[in-house]
Amino acid sequence: MNEKKKGVWSFLWFAIFAGAGALLTPCVFPMVPITVSFFTKRSEKEKSKGLRDSIVYALGIIGTFTALGIILAVALGASGISDFAANPWVNMLIALVFLVFAMNLFGAFEIQIPTKILNKLNVASSGSGVTSVLLMGLTFSLTSFTCTVPFVGSALISAADGEWFYPIIGMLGFSTTFAIPFFLLALFPSRLSKLPKAGGWMNNMKVVMGFLEIAAAMKFISNFEMAWKWGILPREMFLAIWIGCSALVTIYILGLYRLKLDSPVSNVSAFRVVWAILFTSITIYLMTGLFGGKSLGTLEAFLPSPDYELIIGGGEAPTVSAAAIGGSKPETQQTEQWFSDYNTALAEAKRVNKPIFIDFTGVFCTNCRWMETNIFPKPSVNSLMSDLVRVRLYTDRRSEADKWNKNMMMTRFNSIELPLYAIVSPNDNILGTQAFTKNEAEFVDFIKQGTQKK
Repeated sequence: MNEKKKGVWSFLWFAIFAGAGALLTPCVFPMVPITVSFFTKRSEKEKSKGLRDSIVYALGIIGTFTALGIILAVALGASGISDFAANPWVNMLIALVFLVFAMNLFGAFEIQIPTKILNKLNVASSGSGVTSVLLMGLTFSLTSFTCTVPFVGSALISAADGEWFYPIIGMLGFSTTFAIPFFLLALFPSRLSKLPKAGGWMNNMKVVMGFLEIAAAMKFISNFEMAWKWGILPREMFLAIWIGCSALVTIYILGLYRLKLDSPVSNVSAFRVVWAILFTSITIYLMTGLFGGKSLGTLEAFLPSPDYELIIGGGEAPTVSAAAIGGSKPETQQTEQWFSDYNTALAEAKRVNKPIFIDFTGVFCTNCRWMETNIFPKPSVNSLMSDLVRVRLYTDRRSEADKWNKNMMMTRFNSIELPLYAIVSPNDNILGTQAFTKNEAEFVDFIKQGTQKK
């Protein structure tokens, strides 16, 4: 990494800016309502400890993110974190945590649950000690591993090679910046709870947050469902559940039904109407992706892979159109050939004398889905990619092909971060690489290294 050659302060500033950039990645978005709802629940019992809990939460994120990163890199190798985050059992655990929090917010723990289990759930989700807050910080760290920027992969490769100083200070700088906004979000409910007459509307907010937690849990359920090839949660079913959550929030806000701890809604205030309009709009928007085949933009990053049916069937990646990912098929774009084997793509590149565009991707990679649905279909990007031989290489499954692809990415391109893109000449020389970016112009400049178009 070039920043290391410039000195400690340059490297630390790079880590700080990388942490700020990571806050814009898709995996972070679900943790906003999760954090607010978790600390809203705690603030009802421990109003005076909001600052303490917020600090502990931030330290939990920093400590677990840094420690787990270093430990996994040393114990499992440079790819340890990506393997850990893609583990179906880890994804199941995170999904269960989200669902438990949601049920707690709904008041469901009072329904015919044995006392011992009830007590454990209450301690885990709303205990007065700091253990549950630290566990929440651990959950946040686990959900964020799959969406970290290239800095993290580079730092952990250094740790796997026995270098400690730069990885540790880099991870500390990265995770501290990463944790600051969530420290503020954790602090917010304790201040909010001090407002007068908080009882009724506070419970309404908790219920709405509970539905959002269920929606967030679906991403992790989808991950382990695909890993175990159950075939029960394709894109249509996933979207239907999201639509159901949004629709239920809408009619709940309007007071058309109540949960156990709710007070009757005697009249619908203007504030409720505004929120009902918002969730109605979300419901309709989601329905366009379900029934109209329209791409949902950023939200597509959270949906099951466009290769879902093939993944469940155990096949290799198909040759697909970048425009077809997410259901969008502009008439101006033709079907695009994507190879699934590098050696086959290299042979084709030599035959037609064109460079290769390599898409190192993953079945469970949220950032990969974002790039495929928001950058690849752009006319400026698509037109340049049409001059290249394209190959899509999956790296996060346990098949021999995926292991070979991952090994090539690590040894030849010195990276473990997904997505990773590379331009390779017909003679198999690396012309350029590019990691996840939301900057279309930056990605266009990268592709031009291969097409030689200025």
